[in-house]
Amino acid sequence: MGATSHKILQKIVKNEAMATDPSEIYGWRVYLLACSACFGAMSFGWDSSVIGGVIVLPPFVADYGLGTSNSIAAANLASNIVSTLQAGCFLGALVASPLTDRYGRKWCLIGVSLIILIGVIMQSASSGNLGLMYAGRFIAGVGVGAASTINPTYVSENSPRAIRGLLTGLYQLFIVTGGMIAFWINYSASLHFQGKMQYIFPLAIQALPALLLCACMLLCTESPRWLARKDRWEETKRVLCRIRNLPPTHPYIQEEFQEIVDQLEFERNLIGDATFWKLQKEMWTIAGNRKRALISIFLMICQQMTGTNAINTYAPTIFKNLGLTGTTTSLFSTGIYGIVKVVSCICFLLFMADSLGRRRSLLWTSIAQGLAMFYIGLYVRISPPIPGQDVPPAGYFALVCIFLFAAFFQFGWGPTCWIYASEIPTARLRSMNVSYAAATQWLFNFVVAQAVPRMLVTVGANGYGTYLIFGSFCFSMFFFVWFFIPETKGMSLEAMDALFGVTDAPTKPLTALDDGFAGNERRSPSPSQSNKSPQEKTQHSEIAAA
Repeated sequence: MGATSHKILQKIVKNEAMATDPSEIYGWRVYLLACSACFGAMSFGWDSSVIGGVIVLPPFVADYGLGTSNSIAAANLASNIVSTLQAGCFLGALVASPLTDRYGRKWCLIGVSLIILIGVIMQSASSGNLGLMYAGRFIAGVGVGAASTINPTYVSENSPRAIRGLLTGLYQLFIVTGGMIAFWINYSASLHFQGKMQYIFPLAIQALPALLLCACMLLCTESPRWLARKDRWEETKRVLCRIRNLPPTHPYIQEEFQEIVDQLEFERNLIGDATFWKLQKEMWTIAGNRKRALISIFLMICQQMTGTNAINTYAPTIFKNLGLTGTTTSLFSTGIYGIVKVVSCICFLLFMADSLGRRRSLLWTSIAQGLAMFYIGLYVRISPPIPGQDVPPAGYFALVCIFLFAAFFQFGWGPTCWIYASEIPTARLRSMNVSYAAATQWLFNFVVAQAVPRMLVTVGANGYGTYLIFGSFCFSMFFFVWFFIPETKGMSLEAMDALFGVTDAPTKPLTALDDGFAGNERRSPSPSQSNKSPQEKTQHSEIAAA
């Protein structure tokens, strides 16, 4: 399979690493591993889409006392139900870093799947009990937030460098796939169920991706880079050989293994043992590490300020505001919206993430998203839909802009932010960097989820100002990317230090490595350099231009 996969990838992925790396490393194991971990991402997308459709169903509105849909009190209650999950996600993202560093990526992902299951059971059993609904969504959020930290870290640490963008970007693909499935489950439940089952079934079926995450991760290996940090060198090399589908004597395995060795040696010489406060010092006092942390955090702020999760969560409400009448019609349109996101994300991961690159994708989609949002806002302001009348042509184009916005987001700001956050940090700061980035994402997701229902009611007639605000943020992101974000496609994880200006060489050996694995291999003078693609060797100077 590796040779066939390599031939296909060579036609669609254009970077130096793809041309030089052996075909065996593109076997089925690396894809299975990435997809298994990404069921944690599916839980988030599934939940966001389910709750957005459920809160507009008449039985749910009646049982939970939401009242009339256009009142500020109802908007406040709906936003509280939705955003409780994000509050749990924020906590989960922060606590995940020390846990995954101590217990490993694999077993922490299995643990968070069980936490999500508990939260889902509580939500589906609440049946009008608002307190139980809040508690269930918060507990599920802790699991989803923890998965958002561990998942990209685990995938990036296992991925071949040539397709790391594609595999890490699967996180976003599974988010939108879960959302699409949930949209259609909401639509089907509204047609085929009556009474409480209209919302109980969609809430209960959220357990499916968590079950798949638990089952699939039991079949996967631990991250080789985490094993190396624990000085489990024999396991490190064995796992590396397994996921790369190469023998331990192959030059590619020896070079990648040596890069891990050299990187870990350098980090330990730089600061010392990886205690919490030493890691904090390493992250914030070393300029290259500080820049990477700030880039990850600001990328996640920008991702949420595009307004994407506002549309994801409140899509049925927004479609009604644009003139579509009836709960079933708005749910159907939301289902189409989900399909557009999935197809767009697949196209990005296959043809753009590792070919066009991360930076260019962010630049052009910033402008495209802003234009789509501005048209919607101006339409709602100048020619708002009139209840009882047909949607005018300008209104249908506004609906098209919603779908275009979804596509543009998947071509850039959706998957690319997660790719950057998981690939640019140095090895032992990776989980902490992703944790801070994910926590930031959830914090601003929470803010947006709280604000949007109120904005749609209070910011101008029909909430037109909501779209103009998000569109303005999109335009401003272009300048942030232009001045501060470097390109990283096709580069190994260990090459990121040089790209961000951390270039000092290791000064002493790790003696445990001399006989820590079978065969007693010895280190060559500088093998890590031979595993770098030509693009890596030239891109190290680009940080000054960025």
